[in-house]
Amino acid sequence: MSKRVDKIISDIKSVKIQGARNIAKAALLAYSSEPNEKTKERLMLARPTEPMLVNTLNKFKKIGFEKTLTHFDEAQEKINKLVFGLIKENSIIFTHCHSTNVANALIYAKKHGKKFEVYNTETRPLFQGRKTSKELAKAGIKVTGFIDSAAKIAIKKSNIIFFGADAILNHGVINKIGSGMFAEIAFDLKKPVYIIAYSWKYSSVKVPIESRAIAEIWDNAPKNIRLKNPAFEMIEEKYLQGIVSELGVLPLQKFIHDSA
Repeated sequence: MSKRVDKIISDIKSVKIQGARNIAKAALLAYSSEPNEKTKERLMLARPTEPMLVNTLNKFKKIGFEKTLTHFDEAQEKINKLVFGLIKENSIIFTHCHSTNVANALIYAKKHGKKFEVYNTETRPLFQGRKTSKELAKAGIKVTGFIDSAAKIAIKKSNIIFFGADAILNHGVINKIGSGMFAEIAFDLKKPVYIIAYSWKYSSVKVPIESRAIAEIWDNAPKNIRLKNPAFEMIEEKYLQGIVSELGVLPLQKFIHDSA
């Protein structure tokens, strides 16, 4: 196993490489340099919560490296146009954590003249929401950041909610911890929740919920205090308005049918 492959696997595990698209592209690069089952198995184990990684490696076998890479850009372009149509003028959009699909779609909407602003969370403990804030602000989008526990205040003032996805399953969507709670709050407040994601994030099999190192939330914590650091949670289907992918804006079950 080459040092290059080892480095990519290490960076995926440590979240130096983050975002499903970036992870999938890095895994594709590693696998294409050493296309064997051992490499594939190690890459899949590096982030078992990412169906897009698995789907990308499987697609590579069928359609090759260039067509697999091209798919990402073509799918994002379709998603951008669909999201543009969902955003009403002068609306406030709430989002959580960091999603390349969401960020790219919002930047596209801004570049094409749509007027809106974004409320987003810091997303503790690794603060991936700050990455979203920086990307959107750099693109000239008005952004207001909130601590996670103030999300209800932000959602109340928002018109629409856009989340990314780590995995789209038959009964809901797995996304960054907090997403399920925020979706439920949005549902109670009658705010529509959309998942913005590639169709390759769909998995017909169970995907584990990853728990990460306790040191991320409290380094050198007292030994008599029990801590939990779940990285993801389920957004139940009933809280979702639709899935926005290159397949269209679809209810979850229709999306699943079209993804098969």
